[in-house]
Amino acid sequence: MNRHFETKLNSCAALLLFSAAIFSSCANDDEAWVSRALDTAAYQLDMTAGELDGTGMMPRTAVTGYDVDFLASQLEKDKSAFVDSLVSNPPAENLGRLKPCGIIDWTSGFFPGSLWYAYELTGKENLKEEAVKYTNLLYPIRKFEGSHDIGFMIGCSYGNAWRLSPDDTVKNVIVETANTLSSRFDDGIGCIRSWDFGPWNYPVIIDNMMNLDLLFMASRLSGDPGYKQIAVRHALTTMQNHFRPDFTSWHVVSYLDDGSVEKRQTHQGKNDDSAWSRGQAWGVYGYTSCFRETGDSLFLKQAVNIADMIMERNAAPDLIPYWDFDAPVTDDTPRDASAAAVMASAFIELSTFVPEDGEKYFVYAKNILKTLSSDAYLAEKGTNAGFILKHSTGSLPHGSEIDAPLNYADYYYLEAMKRYLDISRGSDR
Repeated sequence: MNRHFETKLNSCAALLLFSAAIFSSCANDDEAWVSRALDTAAYQLDMTAGELDGTGMMPRTAVTGYDVDFLASQLEKDKSAFVDSLVSNPPAENLGRLKPCGIIDWTSGFFPGSLWYAYELTGKENLKEEAVKYTNLLYPIRKFEGSHDIGFMIGCSYGNAWRLSPDDTVKNVIVETANTLSSRFDDGIGCIRSWDFGPWNYPVIIDNMMNLDLLFMASRLSGDPGYKQIAVRHALTTMQNHFRPDFTSWHVVSYLDDGSVEKRQTHQGKNDDSAWSRGQAWGVYGYTSCFRETGDSLFLKQAVNIADMIMERNAAPDLIPYWDFDAPVTDDTPRDASAAAVMASAFIELSTFVPEDGEKYFVYAKNILKTLSSDAYLAEKGTNAGFILKHSTGSLPHGSEIDAPLNYADYYYLEAMKRYLDISRGSDR
């Protein structure tokens, strides 16, 4: 029997057994929080879609400000560290306003992806209409050579369109985008280049693990194994060079032209040696996806080790992590709901691959989702600049999107909700 097919077959059998066990514990659970969350999500997304209709823009965040002294205290540095901040402190009158972005922004695919998930979860046809409209805006991205994040941009939008409303145009966009993404791969280094800016020779960020799903998808749709081979090579190289012995990861690894490591840094975390929360979430999600697509136990072991590290290191009492696992904790230390949502989604999928330990990951994810669905993090209808979740952190060291809503927090929250409901209601994914 083909090893990949055998792994898939075993995973499906494990999922059915696991789902049956979980269903009995969830069937009588009070899931009013689920209905309330989905109702809020549908309202917020529909409101925002209407507000931006005809502008060609996507919602990214709400405008937030920051106090330099506080940020310096979180970094345990002198405030002069912010001289080169990427984001200026906005005028007070702009605070709380919707901040949109254009289609070449790295986050542009999350809003249409959220619309697809909300349509799937609620069955509301108006959300499907909006999903189609905002997905179509991203058609030019298939040829955009300036970013590795085209995996996010097209995978989350056209990728969900393919699941829920497939046609040849959608398929062709995914494959063409994979061609563009593959052009950023260097065979000598073994990785896809992430950024085209900064002081690095060949920077690769842990976030890039998330863009491999597009390549796996393109291989399935086209029958061309080359995309999958690039994804696997990138994942293996990242596994070798991005992780510390305790399975925390650096954010950035830069390579020299001969493939050796130039430097390791944590650009958006507390310092180079810290565990930036969203980076850890990207890692566990990425390696869980790699196991799903390859059946390679190396990837499953990596995902399990990262997940166990997260459960040990996440010190937040409500499980919504502080922006960095090594940040000094005060009453004002920013949380990152986006990291929590990514973790929840990854943990739920991981739970289906490790039936002997799956329940602990599933329960951990469910507790995250219930917290995110509480008044502390779920927006009231008509507030929060139209976003679903509150209290995410983009890049604290750069004064950017601190204690703010973020479109990717909403996306992975809805994805996690879909995965949770698939298991708790015993449906076949």
